[in-house]
Amino acid sequence: MIWFADFFERGGPVLYAVLATSFLLWVLIIMRLWFFYIEKNQIHGRLMTDWRARTDRTSRNARYIRQAWVGRYYLEATRTMPLLGTLIAICPLLGLLGTVTGMIQVFDVLAATGTGNARAMASGIAQATLPTMAGLVVALSGLYFRSRFQRLADRSKQELADKLPIVEEFA
Repeated sequence: MIWFADFFERGGPVLYAVLATSFLLWVLIIMRLWFFYIEKNQIHGRLMTDWRARTDRTSRNARYIRQAWVGRYYLEATRTMPLLGTLIAICPLLGLLGTVTGMIQVFDVLAATGTGNARAMASGIAQATLPTMAGLVVALSGLYFRSRFQRLADRSKQELADKLPIVEEFA
């Protein structure tokens, strides 16, 4: 844990904002994983039972009800996607903020000591690069999960629509 504290000390205060954003992002990712791998099957099962219990599965009204159920499920499946996208977009920007604050520190050292003190400039350079790296790593991991969740939502919406068939009557 000493390396963790050292990492945050060298990265500067912006790294704490990246950590907080990362924490929130991973809470949302775990919530979506729980939804797609645990709750999805329960919701599908409940909707299939409700659909089979209906006596009317052929009318226009039944089609609208089915469409509303599938749409409501899709809204639930994609509920946190906008927030995930926002957090993913914020992470590189926080990294850029860390770069700017680190470079300001480098320029302060240059103004105070001149160009000859490379050791004094090194902490500012570390403060400039570590938040950028951390913000990009968090954003890349978030992008992977967001695209995966979008595919899972689309696929499970189609599965649900297939499990709630419209019974055609030919008479």
